[in-house]
Amino acid sequence: MSRKIFVNLPVKKLKQSIDFFTKLGFSFNPQFTDETTTCMIVSDDIFVMLLTHDKFKSFTPNAICDAMKSTEVLVCLSSESRAAVDEMVSNAIAAGGNTYNEPLDHGFMYAHGFQDLDGHIWEIVYMEPDAIQSGAQTEQYADAPV
Repeated sequence: MSRKIFVNLPVKKLKQSIDFFTKLGFSFNPQFTDETTTCMIVSDDIFVMLLTHDKFKSFTPNAICDAMKSTEVLVCLSSESRAAVDEMVSNAIAAGGNTYNEPLDHGFMYAHGFQDLDGHIWEIVYMEPDAIQSGAQTEQYADAPV
């Protein structure tokens, strides 16, 4: 059985978050979208549920982390090329997000990231196909967030 993943993230302004991620090329499933929630489609098996704070609070007994001050999660997405990594980060910045570091180039792996409108961190990574298949150089980066 193939598993799917649904990442749930609290957002302050759902409409602005939908506009932000639309500018990055993501689409949304209208079947799971209302005034409190939307389902952002990342791939056939990966979805991000963006929920208003009130809706998110109904699923957890804990306080919502202010992602502008604390990091609660690092979301990492693979990309098809180095240029696509740079394009996604550039689009995020143009849409109102920001970046917090310079791109990381490890030769076989290239990564850069951005923070969305609510401060959630998104890492975008490209890994050379040969490095993935051989696993050769990846051992030294076993502690890297991917």
